[in-house]
Amino acid sequence: MHGISRRGLLKTGVAAGVLSLSGMPLRAQTRGGKLTAGLSGANTSDSWDGRTHSDLYMIASAQGAVFDSLTEVAADGSLKGELAESWEASADAKTWTFNLRQGVTFHNGKAFGADDVIESLQLHVAEGSKSAAQPIVAAIAEMTKITDSQVQFTLESGNADFPYLMSDYHLLMYPAGQIEEAIAQGIGTGLYQVQSFDPGVRMVATRYPDHYKGDSAGYFDEIEYIAINDNTARMNALMTGQVDAINRIDFKTEALLRANPALRIQEVTGNQQYTFPMLTDVAPFNDVNIRKALKYGINRQEMVDKILLGHGAVGNDTPIGPANQFYNAEMEQLDYDPDQAKFYLQQAGLDSLDIDLSASNAAFEGAVDAAQLFQSSAAAGGININVVQEPADGYWSNVWLKKPFCACYWSGRATEDWMFSTAYEAGVPWNDSQWDEKDSARFQELLLMARAELDSNTRRDQYHEMQQILRDEGGVLVPMFANYVQAVNNRISSPDTVGNLWQMDNARMAERWSVA
Repeated sequence: MHGISRRGLLKTGVAAGVLSLSGMPLRAQTRGGKLTAGLSGANTSDSWDGRTHSDLYMIASAQGAVFDSLTEVAADGSLKGELAESWEASADAKTWTFNLRQGVTFHNGKAFGADDVIESLQLHVAEGSKSAAQPIVAAIAEMTKITDSQVQFTLESGNADFPYLMSDYHLLMYPAGQIEEAIAQGIGTGLYQVQSFDPGVRMVATRYPDHYKGDSAGYFDEIEYIAINDNTARMNALMTGQVDAINRIDFKTEALLRANPALRIQEVTGNQQYTFPMLTDVAPFNDVNIRKALKYGINRQEMVDKILLGHGAVGNDTPIGPANQFYNAEMEQLDYDPDQAKFYLQQAGLDSLDIDLSASNAAFEGAVDAAQLFQSSAAAGGININVVQEPADGYWSNVWLKKPFCACYWSGRATEDWMFSTAYEAGVPWNDSQWDEKDSARFQELLLMARAELDSNTRRDQYHEMQQILRDEGGVLVPMFANYVQAVNNRISSPDTVGNLWQMDNARMAERWSVA
């Protein structure tokens, strides 16, 4: 047993952390050597401040290598203890006691303990914090240090998924009293210690000696992550041997990669989704009829065929996908229907609609092409979309959450509540449609009810209803779920099971892969 499922979370929480580090790898691993990866998602504003992390480059560098969190989602989707060795819950899932791993040190020699946990989490609710994990920590009414190796969390209300939430990639553990220094220098408890870090360019780290994970993880002596945001440059770097692995391959050049005997393609199906959020507090998107018109004006299958080239599946305007436990597979698919689009425009009192759609391939590969496909299909329903091609640099800081209608992508989350509380709960920082209680009272009510519900059948019904509400009334179009497709040189070995929560084996390739 390598961890626990969501179903067994409460029942077997005590055993989870104890067993998490005791299992042997799926195959014998070679110690030593170097991993060089070319990764997208980097910015010159990148830092070791976990509150700011939003894309693969820093997720892989931070949580995937230099830092740790309390818990970890394994490649098979089960939950493992990381800096937490085990946990226990009260009967109502409102009080959680975490037993911390002892004998752990930060890279500067400081011992890890309860004070580090409390101060690290408090960062996310500090005044002015814009962390996407703010709602997770804000739901904790009280954090109590019981001993140096035990912390108790009392939640505002019960949450059966709380240990899963502690694996959020923003919730990195820093040394108490030295957090500013740790953010400046990259001082964590991870398997790799920073040697150099040039934001938006390169990160080099070496294996931390005598790490608490022992010989069961972190097989490379050194890792080097090179920021390569340009798709073509990333492909070329792999083809010419400059890097050992890349994320987000260009589907148009996939055949070239497959033809190279030195390379292999990894493709995993998860909940990565390409979306078009609308700010529902801005006209005309504050009218549900306009939102419905747009939902009928998009040809989802065409996008899967032409943008993903079949590497994915049609979405249904909900972020809960086939990798989630309570995915509503029985919900009727919303199909392309320009006549229905016209009908809902008429319900809004309009004969036609003119709107701007901001897009950049920084949002997702092929985002501009996807926006243009949307432009073409929507025109038949009387919707005239003007595609605004935004600069890639600064897209996430200048366009997303600011422009009324834009292209976006989400990696999805391991649990329904985690996804909903990150991007759909009223008032949270990353609610990219600004959907609030006024428009979504029933959804918000169900969100709180399902979070505290311990009966799986009841939770399933609640989450199914929430997905239906999002499909019919929500402010986010989710036309497609995209597989994670990445490429690796055969000199690098990877386990038989590759994580599907994030790209590159849940961003933990430095921990799980090795030299072949």
